[in-house]
Amino acid sequence: MPGDRPRIHWVSPLPPAETDIAHYTRRILPELAERADLTLWTDAETWDTGLESFCPVRHLDPQRIVPGQMRPNGVRGDRPGTVFINIGNAWCFHAGLLALARRLPSVIILHDLALQEMFLDTIHNDLLARDTYLAAMHRWYGDNGKDAARNVLDGTQSATELGKRFPGFELAMENAGAVLTHTHAAAQAVAARGILPAYRLDLPFRATGAARSDRSMQGPLRLVQFGHIGPNRRLEQVLEALAGMGPDFDFVLDIAGKIWNPDLIDARCNALGIAGKVRRHGYIPEADLDFLLSRAHLVFNLRHPTMGEASGSQLRIWNAAAASVVTDQGWYHHLPEDTVFRMPVDDDVTGLRTLLERLDKDRSIGQALGAAGYERLVERHGPADYADGIVDVARAFESDIRDAFLASAARRLLSRSPEGDDLKRRGLARLF
Repeated sequence: MPGDRPRIHWVSPLPPAETDIAHYTRRILPELAERADLTLWTDAETWDTGLESFCPVRHLDPQRIVPGQMRPNGVRGDRPGTVFINIGNAWCFHAGLLALARRLPSVIILHDLALQEMFLDTIHNDLLARDTYLAAMHRWYGDNGKDAARNVLDGTQSATELGKRFPGFELAMENAGAVLTHTHAAAQAVAARGILPAYRLDLPFRATGAARSDRSMQGPLRLVQFGHIGPNRRLEQVLEALAGMGPDFDFVLDIAGKIWNPDLIDARCNALGIAGKVRRHGYIPEADLDFLLSRAHLVFNLRHPTMGEASGSQLRIWNAAAASVVTDQGWYHHLPEDTVFRMPVDDDVTGLRTLLERLDKDRSIGQALGAAGYERLVERHGPADYADGIVDVARAFESDIRDAFLASAARRLLSRSPEGDDLKRRGLARLF
C-alpha cells in the first residue's frame, strides 16, 4: 500500500569516518528513520554507536553479501527492501561500496560525477582488477576511453585529463535500478545515457539556527579552507594570492582537513613568506570546524576541475552564515549571485586578490552574503524534504529495476544480433 513504510537498506560511510558523506548520512537519519523501516550498512569495522538509537546498524562484506542476507533475521520470503549505495570519489571509503554496487541491484547515490580518481586508487590498492576496469571503460567509452585509461595506468597520460574526458560514473551504475544525484548537471549526464531513471534531490543539511557571528570588524582578516583538499581545491593558488597582497596585509588562514601533500603546502608557505599566518589543523571535530567558520570573514571553496558534485562544504558554510568564494563552474555556477562570491576559472589568483582587497575595506559585504546563503539553506536543503524524496525513490524501485533489466537485455540483444536494426524499427529500442 502507498502508505506503508518502505524498507530501506542504506549503505554508506558512517561517523566517525572522515568524510562528509558520513556526516550527510547522520544529518538525514532522524527524518529518514521516521519515514522508513531503515537499516544502516557499512563495510567499516566500527561506527558511532549513537546511530543505533535511530535504527539498526550492520556490518557487511561487499564481496560476499547477497540480498537475502539483508532481510531481517534472514527470513525467506520477507520483502528485501531497496538498497541505496552512496558512491563518492575517495577510494578509502568507497572502494568496497563500489564492489557492492557492481554486484547488487540498488539505487546508486552519486555524490561525484567524476570517479576516475577513485577507480585508479582502487586498482593501485589491489581492490579492483585492472582488466575489469579497462573492459568497463571500453563498454562505456569505446576504444578511445579504454586507451586513455590504459595510458594513465601506464603513467603516460594525466589522470586529470582522463577525468575530464571520461568521468566514469557509468562504471558505478552497471547493476543499478536507478541513480540519485544532487545536481542538475549530474542528473542530465545520467539521463543522457538513457538507461536508468535519474532522480535529483537537493543535498540536505540541518540548519542549526543562524550562527552567532564572532566576526570582528577589526584586526586580521580571518580566512578558512577545509575538507579533503586535493590539487583541484586551489589551495596553492590561494596561498599565491595571499602572498601577493604584500607584507602589510593582515590575515590568518586556518586550514582544517586532510591535504593531499602537507609537505608541499608547508614548503610553499615558507617560500612565499606567509608561514607565520597559516595554521594547519588537520581533521577536526565538526564543532571545532563550525567555530572556525563562525569567525571567518571568507571561506575558500574553490574547485577546478570540479568533480560534478554538490558541495556539503558549501551548506556548512551557509549554516554558519559565512561568506565563501567558489569557482564559477558546475553546481556552483547555478547558485544565486547574492549567496557566494564567484571566481573565474582562467585567473583565480588575480580575482582572489581583488576580492580580498574589497573585503579588507568593507567586511559588511561578506556578512550580507552569508545571511543570504543561510536563507537559501533553510529554504532548499531541509532533511525532511530530502527524506520524503528518498522514500519516493524507494517506492518506485521495483518498477525501476524491472525496466532497467529489460533495457539491459535489449541493449545486449541489439549489440549482438544481426537483426538489431529490424528490432529497432519494431520499437524494442523504446525500452531504453
